[in-house]
Amino acid sequence: MQRYFLEAPFDEDGNAIISGDDGKHIAKVMRMKTGDHIIAVYNGEAFVSEIVDIYAEGVAIRKMEDRLCSNEMPVNVTIACGLPKGDKLDLIVQKGTELGMSSIIPFEAERSIVKWDTKKGDRKVDRLKKIAKEAAEQCHRTMIPDVSAPMSFKQLLQESRNFDVRLFADEEDAKGTDPNRIADRLKNVYHKQTVLVVFGPEGGLSRKEAEEMRDANFLSVSLGPRILRTETAPLYFLSAMSYEFE
Repeated sequence: MQRYFLEAPFDEDGNAIISGDDGKHIAKVMRMKTGDHIIAVYNGEAFVSEIVDIYAEGVAIRKMEDRLCSNEMPVNVTIACGLPKGDKLDLIVQKGTELGMSSIIPFEAERSIVKWDTKKGDRKVDRLKKIAKEAAEQCHRTMIPDVSAPMSFKQLLQESRNFDVRLFADEEDAKGTDPNRIADRLKNVYHKQTVLVVFGPEGGLSRKEAEEMRDANFLSVSLGPRILRTETAPLYFLSAMSYEFE
C-alpha cells in the first residue's frame, strides 16, 4: 500500500488533502481512483485512508481505521558526518533513513575536501530532504528524518549540548589494545534518549577535533578492526543500534 506524508493534519471528521507532487503521483503515476486505499502519515501517526475524491488541486482522503503501529527506532539517533565527496551524502541520507536515523547534520570537518557552496546550499538541502522523504515512504517510516544545513565544527559542538549521549567514531580507538566497542557504549543508552554520533569525512577526524570532542563530553567508539569508508561507517553504526534496540 502506498504511503504519503501529509503537510496538514486530518480535520476533526478525519478528512485531509494531499496536494502538490504527492497528489499528482496518486492521480497521474499510480492512477488511483475513488475508493482506493493508501497510508497517510502526519506527525508520527499513520492511518489507512480511503480516497474520496480526486480533483485538479489535490486528492481528498478520509482515514478509516485506528492508528497503525509505529516502526520507529526507540532511540533517537542523529548522524553528524563530515562533508564527503561526490554523492556520498545522498547515500548516507537514503540508507540512514532506511536504518532508522532521526536526523542528519553535515558539518565542515578539518579534513573535508568538499567546501559547501552557500549559493547553491538551499537547493542541495532541499534535494537531501526529498531523498529522506522518498526513503521514509519506501521503508514505511512514520517520521521523515530532519536534514540540517551544514554546520561548522564549532557549531556542531554547541548543538551537541542538546543530546543525552554524545559519541564519535575514532580510528585511533580501534587501533588500541582495549577498544571501546559499540556494544559497551550502548549499555548506557536507554529508550527515548537522544544520541549524537559524529563521523569524519575521507581521512577521518583530526586529532584536534577528537580532543575537542572529548573536552565536550563526547565518548569515542570503535567500529571494529577494519577501516570503513565515510559513507559506510554511519550505516554500520545504525545497523548495530537496530540490532541492540529492535
